[in-house]
Amino acid sequence: MVNKKGNTPVYVLGVGMTKFIKPRGKVDYTELGFESGVKAMLDAHINYDDVDQGVACFCYGDSTSGQRVFYQFGMTGIPIYNVNNNCSTGSTGLYMGRNMIAHGAVDCVLVVGFEKMFPGSLQTFFRDRANPTGTTSLMMKEIRGITKAPGAAQMFGNAGREHMEKYGSKLEDFAEIGRINHLHSKNNPYSQFQDQYTLEQIMKSPMIHEPLTKLQCCPTSDGSAAAVLVSQAFLDARPELKDQAILIAGQCLATDSPDLFNRSAIELIGYSMSENAAKAALVEANVAPDEIKVCELHDCFSANEMVTIEALGLAPKGKAHELVRKGGITYGGKVVINPSGGLISKGHPLGATGLAQCAELVWHMRGWANNRQVEGTTAALQHNLGLGGAAVCTVYKRADGKAAQTVSSDVVAKKTGLGYNPAVEAKGFTKAQVDSVRSKKARSDWALQDIEQKVEARF
Repeated sequence: MVNKKGNTPVYVLGVGMTKFIKPRGKVDYTELGFESGVKAMLDAHINYDDVDQGVACFCYGDSTSGQRVFYQFGMTGIPIYNVNNNCSTGSTGLYMGRNMIAHGAVDCVLVVGFEKMFPGSLQTFFRDRANPTGTTSLMMKEIRGITKAPGAAQMFGNAGREHMEKYGSKLEDFAEIGRINHLHSKNNPYSQFQDQYTLEQIMKSPMIHEPLTKLQCCPTSDGSAAAVLVSQAFLDARPELKDQAILIAGQCLATDSPDLFNRSAIELIGYSMSENAAKAALVEANVAPDEIKVCELHDCFSANEMVTIEALGLAPKGKAHELVRKGGITYGGKVVINPSGGLISKGHPLGATGLAQCAELVWHMRGWANNRQVEGTTAALQHNLGLGGAAVCTVYKRADGKAAQTVSSDVVAKKTGLGYNPAVEAKGFTKAQVDSVRSKKARSDWALQDIEQKVEARF
């Protein structure tokens, strides 16, 4: 939880992201991080010289990969932190940046999350030492046994099985969550997949670990997302940008309690950790769960979305499947969960996921996500989970405290200076725009190499 002494308001002033793509080794992390960082700075209307500290978020990469990305923007001598906190890495970076500003240490932080992954399910790299989730896996083996399915699918699938046994949810309920996320992704231009499926197609896709079929499991992905965080003083000096600044009204990074090992498959995937993070963030933001109309939830598997709906307070314990059955998690229902398509369809490049969730909700709170906008939204909730463990929940509000109003893409295109609305079109930038955000006082073309040309060629 953010220390109560850190009372300076912190705003997300700029966001940017790449398309999420299949991990085929064709685009390097240097390109991905450069693209999202440039986009975030363009969105915030800043130059890299305005950035006081940088946070780089990634799980797969050598130490100081963050400097390799940030040096492309400039070599201004600022502190750059490299963060690895499993699947919640991006949100952990967001949390760190907020803390820096909230405690008065800095006024502007650039957070960039990126990941270049391997095809297939997640694997352990270091086999000559204890796995950090080894005690969790041992408990899973004791209470549910081990199958040949990927480890993460077993862990989360077992939580789904427990929910079915205790509360009466059915295979169709988990499949419906997958169907909705795939449906939502059709309106997100950054999504790795944009395919629509029937409930029957979801259920008949290959079974991975009951209740999880393939179309209820998130893919591995390459991609990047970034955010510019600023203080009240920084924003006050730029009053023309206040209508796009989104307040981080509440936030909590929580780790596990002893409940993790209470022999519950649901607890074993961090239920209490998510519950504690959500409660703390909502209390700090002075928002009740029933006030949340849009939520980006860490749906690495449909089973995790099912149990986390309850952990976040969006449904009573044991009742999430009832909310799903009555259309309560999509447009026209109680709360729109994962308008981006979520991890299941948008993709899951680990270090970028939390920042992509942030970008999605910032666009909603600005009113820019006009092809998937949730009308009347006064607060948005983000949940990002990392087994091992770390859960980050963040509540966003507009700086003016009002409900988000839909803004036309023509108006957004003029505001951004990009000529398009980045919430609904995944386009690029020009050489002149890159020049406008790279450091004026300490840039290095040697550090940049040919990355700019490679990125622009993809546009």
